[in-house]
Amino acid sequence: MEEDSPPSRRRLLWGAAGAAGTALAAVGLTQLTGSEEKVKAAPPRPVKKAPAAGPPATRRKDPSVDYAPAVWIEANESNYNTADRPEDYPIEYVVIHLTTDVVPIMLATFKDPAERVSAHYMISATGRQIIQCVRECDVAWHSGNVWYNHRSIGIEHEGWIEQPGFTDEMYETSAVLTATICAKYEVPIDREHILGHIEVPLSTHEDPGPSWNWDKYMKLVETAHRRIRI
Repeated sequence: MEEDSPPSRRRLLWGAAGAAGTALAAVGLTQLTGSEEKVKAAPPRPVKKAPAAGPPATRRKDPSVDYAPAVWIEANESNYNTADRPEDYPIEYVVIHLTTDVVPIMLATFKDPAERVSAHYMISATGRQIIQCVRECDVAWHSGNVWYNHRSIGIEHEGWIEQPGFTDEMYETSAVLTATICAKYEVPIDREHILGHIEVPLSTHEDPGPSWNWDKYMKLVETAHRRIRI
């Protein structure tokens, strides 16, 4: 069990980081970086949570999201481990993924118990939709490395390595989410802790690929983090 800070301080940190990240997501990073384009956040759509399989004691009873701008569409319980992070395991990394498919197909994949895969969040190519599929306290199966799965948050981005077309809005939306996670769990803002899937040891994937602009992304994360850090 991680003993990095007293529970009361940790709860305060989470609450402040979450509130600040939500406010920053509403403002949009374009206004902070001087761009004339503005992110238009789509209004959240009500999502009906399908009854989960398995005995009631194993079901996630509170489907509310950890990050207010997101909507909740739960992955199948066969595709992640329930846990009590960061009490069980410290959250030390954010892993950036590409879906290599459209969002609806990826959501169907996460809901298929035979697929054995999931991620905590998914961001649409437009950056106007954030979906949470696994609670941050739980262990999503996203990196291909069990050790890293237990200690990371996985964020999928709608896109393809061979057809790069990453929008400013997607970068900005993702950066605010990553900065909020880093502030909440005290994850350092650097490339040793914010990784691409390809950079996870033993990974067999190549995403987010050579067209992902890490310099741009990290600058956006740093900008957002300065605004929400407490």
